[in-house]
Amino acid sequence: MVSQSNPIDNALRAINDIPVAKLYGRLTRVSGLLLEAVGLNLRIGQRCLVDNAELGMVEAEVVGFKESTLCLMPIDQASGLYAGAKVIPIEQNSKIPVGNALLGRVIDGLGRPIDGKGEINCEHFIELHQPAINPMLRQAISEPLDVGVRAINGLLTLGQGQRMGLFAGSGVGKSVLLGMMTKQTKADIVIVGLIGERGREVKEFIDHNLGQAGSQKAIVVAAPADSSPLMRKNAALLCHRLAEYFRDQGQNVLLLMDSLTRYAQAQREIALALGEPPATKGYPPSVFSLLPQLVERAGNGQNPGNGMSAIYTVLTEGDDHMDPIADAARAILDGHIVLSRELAEAGQFPAIDIAASASRTMPLCCQPEHIDLVNYFRRLLGKYRQVQELIPLGGYQAGNDPELDLAVQQYPLLEQYVSQKMDQAVDAQQSLSELARLFNQGA
Repeated sequence: MVSQSNPIDNALRAINDIPVAKLYGRLTRVSGLLLEAVGLNLRIGQRCLVDNAELGMVEAEVVGFKESTLCLMPIDQASGLYAGAKVIPIEQNSKIPVGNALLGRVIDGLGRPIDGKGEINCEHFIELHQPAINPMLRQAISEPLDVGVRAINGLLTLGQGQRMGLFAGSGVGKSVLLGMMTKQTKADIVIVGLIGERGREVKEFIDHNLGQAGSQKAIVVAAPADSSPLMRKNAALLCHRLAEYFRDQGQNVLLLMDSLTRYAQAQREIALALGEPPATKGYPPSVFSLLPQLVERAGNGQNPGNGMSAIYTVLTEGDDHMDPIADAARAILDGHIVLSRELAEAGQFPAIDIAASASRTMPLCCQPEHIDLVNYFRRLLGKYRQVQELIPLGGYQAGNDPELDLAVQQYPLLEQYVSQKMDQAVDAQQSLSELARLFNQGA
């Protein structure tokens, strides 16, 4: 007699074949950069897919909510959206691939390659959003960082683990100086973030400023000006997460981000789209709270010998160094290097205004004799600038102040010391030797 299968057993075996029900919402409104959806209960920062008549699916991220309505923002530029489009949540957290396979590659704010060299095969993955390290666990700054630029090595010495701002208006040479430091800094790995700059400058920076030698130890994260504000913001976060990962792996990391201002502007676009009221010159309060959260990710780690130094460019719009972002950046960074348009127009490169620049960690990583030479250099430079405008008019008379007379005599040598060709590298020891020899000659 043939036994018949139990209907209950058949039903239990068929459960695995039943598709799991998926919740999805509906797109109800598109207002500028903001998408509004209903029918889902998602957390801020979670990503979802929005049905698109032209591209299939557009990835978006939850940036806020109004009662039961979710506020989304597309990560990539989106068109072809329509009322009632499906909004499908992405359940798994987005992971970023990391590893040595990233060296020499150019990626976007989601870790996707954009250099046409194929996929990136990495064994490890990290979360984009992670809590910052406890400040009490950080190693103190005690060793100088050699960036290969004489004026910085000798007069504005950086420490390993320092966060320095490079303040300049447009067209003063900050990108070229950044490229010099990328190639010449003594670091195991260099992370370069090109945030919100012109798309043309991305390839130019890689080909001309970074060069083949610099690219071999560098990872470039690019989010040009035509990227969505969310992509630009994520690219800035990704730069720091990559730098943190390699630092925690025992590497000495240099993070270069161009620019901190574009990151602030991306957050301003997001905040204004959400309805946050503008405060200082159009910047909502959230911008000034997110800036220190980003910058504080940089710095030394818990283990000795693995540092993460960071240099941020800060665009001073209209050469206004009291711009809200520039003023906020000065307060949260460990120093500032100011590039002067007047010096650039006079032909000095790099156009660093030594008198207006400062490195707050220099006393922690330099000998007292070095500090004395720098103070003397600054004093002579300040003396010369007191009479700089009088000299062409014949208003300066020598013999009244010996130190002022020495400053006038020494100024060509002071100017020569801070000048350097863009393809020239001057290490820290040579910078200090030339500084000491400069004053021995003038004595």
